[in-house]
This record gives sequence, C-alpha cells and structure tokens, in this order.
Amino acid sequence: MTPFDPSKYHPRLAALCAMERLPELGPGKPNEPFRSDLAALGVEAAFPKLQDREAAQACISALWLYHDFLDESHAISQELPSWFGSYLHGIMHRREPDPSNAKYWFHRVSANPVYEQLAAEASSLGYALTGGVWDPYSFVDRCEHERGSGSDAEMNCRRVQLREWQLLFDWCYRKATSG
Repeated sequence: MTPFDPSKYHPRLAALCAMERLPELGPGKPNEPFRSDLAALGVEAAFPKLQDREAAQACISALWLYHDFLDESHAISQELPSWFGSYLHGIMHRREPDPSNAKYWFHRVSANPVYEQLAAEASSLGYALTGGVWDPYSFVDRCEHERGSGSDAEMNCRRVQLREWQLLFDWCYRKATSG
C-alpha cells in the first residue's frame, strides 16, 4: 500500500488534505476552521495545469466531504455525470446516512481503478472481502451495522472509508491534471 502523500498536490489542495482525519461513518461535524479555505477553492486556482474540469470539481467535492461538509459536497457531486461523480455522491449518502440512496449511486459506478486498488488493500486495513472484489453495497451495509458501535470493526470501516477517499481523490487529481 502506497501511503497517501498530500505534498504531491497543488499547495492549496495539499493544505486541505494534509490534516489527518478519520471521518466518521456518519455525517460527522463540519470542520468549521476550514470552511473559508474550502469556499475559496476554485478550479482554476487549484489546478493550474487543468486537463479535466469535471475531475477537478470532483476533487473539490471530495475535500468538502473530507471535512464533513456533506451538503456542500453533495451540491457539487450531484452535478457530475461521471462514474467518479456518482462514486462521491454514493459516499456522501452512505455517510448521511441514507443507505438506499447510497446504493442507488453506487449502482451508477462501473468497475474502476479505485475499486481494484481498494480490493487489493482492504484486507491489510482489516476488512475482509467476499470473493476478493470490492462490493460497495456490502460496505454500505457494514457501515450501517457498525456506525456508532465504538467497536474495532467500526474503526476498520472508518480506515477503509478513508483509504477509499484517498484513492478516489488521487485518481481524480491525476485525471484533472493528466499527471
């Protein structure tokens, strides 16, 4: 597993994802000290070598989500027609929690490199896969079952959710910058 390295992103983005967080399985509490930095984040400023605007917008949506601003993340992700927009939309609804809506959005996500990498890393994060492939529907169910339990299994789900976010953010950033 390659560690997540915020320093490889534009400094405005790196500053917003360098803070170590382990987001709740539920909505969490918005990280208010970062609201103004997130609100000021624009595609042109944060992506000077922009190649894909939708992927850049997905990164911004992901950052709102990372800091527990679900409504702001949702406003962006619901406008993104790509699989990665649907993926972010699904994560947001999973955390809301609205599991049936999360599953609807994950249904719109086709096989992708994030699922592949997450499946490869899940067991090292303490999450057992059925059949060796990532199943977003099972993960929604597992998060529903563990949310608020305070168990080791809840912490495992939170670590998997964080890694999922990191992999998706990184993939979108590379697509946005063709890097």
